[in-house]
Amino acid sequence: MIRIAIDVMGGDHGPDVVIPGAAKALERHNDVTFLLYGQKSKCDPILAQYPRLVEKSEFFDCEVSVAMDEKPSQALRRGRYVSSMWRAIEAVKVGEADVAVSAGNTGALMAMAKFCLRTMARIERPAIAGIWPTLRGESIVLDIGATIGADSQQLLDFALMGGAMARALFDVDRPTVGLLNVGVEEVKGQEEVREAGRLIREADLATIDYRGFVEGDDIGKGTVDVVVTEGFTGNIALKAAEGTARQITTLLREAISRSFIAKIGYLLAKSAFDVLREKMDPRKVNGGVFLGLNGIVIKSHGGTDALGFASAIDVGYDMVHNGLTAKIENDLKAYHARRLPPPAPEALVVDEE
Repeated sequence: MIRIAIDVMGGDHGPDVVIPGAAKALERHNDVTFLLYGQKSKCDPILAQYPRLVEKSEFFDCEVSVAMDEKPSQALRRGRYVSSMWRAIEAVKVGEADVAVSAGNTGALMAMAKFCLRTMARIERPAIAGIWPTLRGESIVLDIGATIGADSQQLLDFALMGGAMARALFDVDRPTVGLLNVGVEEVKGQEEVREAGRLIREADLATIDYRGFVEGDDIGKGTVDVVVTEGFTGNIALKAAEGTARQITTLLREAISRSFIAKIGYLLAKSAFDVLREKMDPRKVNGGVFLGLNGIVIKSHGGTDALGFASAIDVGYDMVHNGLTAKIENDLKAYHARRLPPPAPEALVVDEE
C-alpha cells in the first residue's frame, strides 16, 4: 500500500475539489490509502458522497488552514504543527505517509516542507520540477519557482535530481539533460550557466546524458528529457506556456464559431481537435515535485479541478512507486564520492630491529 497524505484545505476551492480528486485517484489506484487533513465540519458533508474514499482513508481534524495569499513566514508561524498543510507534510517526516499532496500556497508549502523535512545532505536549495507536454511526449523542467537564482553548483544539483526524476517517471536508464540558455553556443549566457555547463561536462555523470545548452523553443520540442534552469526563468516559462495554451484554445473557439462553414469543418475534424485538446489540457500534467527534500511533496495547481488534483496524486504515486528519493540520494552520493580527494596513504612502518 502507498500512503498518501493530503492537505484537504489547500487550493482555491479546498475540499470541494480535493476530495472528489482523491476519489478519482482511488479509482485508478487500488493500492493506496489516504490520510486526509482538514476541517471536519467542512469536509464531512463532501466525504459522505464518496463512501469508498472514506473506507480507504483516515481523517484528521485540523482547525487551522493556510490561506492562498498568506506570506510564507506568517503561514509558518501560524500553521506550524497545527495546520492541515503542516500535518500532511509531517506525516511524511514521521513515516506515516509516503508522499504529501497539496494545492495550497506554494511559498508556504515550500517553507513548511523545508522546515519540516529538511534538505538532503549537500543540497543547498530544493527545486520544483514540473512535467511538460512536448512533441515527443513529456519532459521535466526544473526549477519552476522554488527559489530565485541559482549558482553553478546548484544547477548541477538540479540536473542530478531532474535526471533521477526522469528515470523514475520515464523509465529511461540515462535521461538526456540540457541547460536552458539564450543560445546553444558555449560562449553565450550568464556566467553561472556557462560554469554549470562546464561542471556537468567535467563530472561525466553516469546517470545523465548531458546535451549542452538548449533554448526556450526546445522545451516544447522535447529536445531533452530534462531542462534545467533557475526558478525565476523557469516560472516565467511555465506561465508563458500556460497562457499560450489558453490563447490557442480561445482563438480556435472564436475561429470555429465565425461561420457556418467553419462549424462544418470543425465537425469533420472533431477527432483531431479532441486529440489536440487532450494534449494541451494542463490538468493532465498537473503536479510539481519538490526535489531535494528528505521526503516527497507534490504541489498541485491551486485553481485546478478534481481531474487536475487527481493527476497531482498520480504524480506522487509514481514518484513513490518508482523510488524517487532513493534514486536522488544514490545519485548525489555517487557524484560527491567522486569529488572527494583520495585517502592519504598509510605511513610506512619500519621495523627497527
